[in-house]
Amino acid sequence: MTNLPIFPNQPPDANADGADDYDSPWKEAIERYFPDFMAFYFPAAHSQIDWLQGYEFLDHELRSIVQDAELGKRFVDKLVRVHRLTGDEDWIYIHLEVQGSRQTEFAERMFVYNYRLYDRYQRPVASMAVLADESDGWHPEKFSFEVLGCKHTLEFPTAKLLDYQGREAELQDNPNPFALVTLAHLLTQATRKNMEARFAAKWKLVQLLYRRGWEKQQIIDLFFVLDWMMRLPEHLTKELWQNIDVLEEKEKMRYVSSIEKMFVKQGMEQGLLQGMQQGMQQGMQQGMQQGMQQGIQQGMQQGKAMALRSLLTKRFGPIPAYITAKIDAASSEQIDAWFDLAIVSEQLEGVFGPVAH
Repeated sequence: MTNLPIFPNQPPDANADGADDYDSPWKEAIERYFPDFMAFYFPAAHSQIDWLQGYEFLDHELRSIVQDAELGKRFVDKLVRVHRLTGDEDWIYIHLEVQGSRQTEFAERMFVYNYRLYDRYQRPVASMAVLADESDGWHPEKFSFEVLGCKHTLEFPTAKLLDYQGREAELQDNPNPFALVTLAHLLTQATRKNMEARFAAKWKLVQLLYRRGWEKQQIIDLFFVLDWMMRLPEHLTKELWQNIDVLEEKEKMRYVSSIEKMFVKQGMEQGLLQGMQQGMQQGMQQGMQQGMQQGIQQGMQQGKAMALRSLLTKRFGPIPAYITAKIDAASSEQIDAWFDLAIVSEQLEGVFGPVAH
């Protein structure tokens, strides 16, 4: 297998279309494949969890506890309830951070979150962090203080993504999906100023993804993580889609056609933008801060609904009026779920169930 290169020195005149975006792809990947995430970055902890009993993300609860804390630049912060193998009722909390930049107060923040969560739930809290920054010498692992003979310490496990540099062949051969996500993250950082190099790296990653032998849905999920993380200029994006079409024809697998990829990317972005603009205008007309916030939220909701209706029409033709009404009345979370189904379903029934006639 050809090794994927890391490009440490990029030409200064290379240019990208916009800033790199890590937050959403990391969030999506962790939520969809949490056991794999733990197995890859924190194998000792993974081996102590009873995965048969399931797990539960508690993001809303986390925000209510730490909403007044200074978060800094982070990619993900998660609170997950899991069961340990030591007993059926032996459940604990995992507080997880994916930190995107060096921050002096990071270890202290982990300490504060840990004791706040323990104070709220009176249950053991395991804090751990993935360090996705670009600072070689930064590796926080504990916070402590001692006063008048009293000592308080939090030590927490970390996984540093930079430590995987030089191990690209190992990451390519590792069947865990987060080996691929880690490799994509490193290549995104390394090719920030060289879009031609990023195109070459992304194309090799896509080929590797398609030949993993994974289930169709997992390939689609991870494709969108890679696509979102490793952004390319429009002309290189089109070239990549053409390559993928050829690859899908050759391998006799049709996962995400170029038309669907183009529509999902452009339709969602345009729909959200239009919706947010409409919402901001409505809020400004109301002339109050609360009105602006509500207007923006409504606009984002409208934008998602607009993008979903357009995608459905593109894939399945005119959609019934009752489905349009259903979309307009749905929550943002429900629209997101329908959007994911609309990308992969072969017919409208696969998204909404039996269609009324």
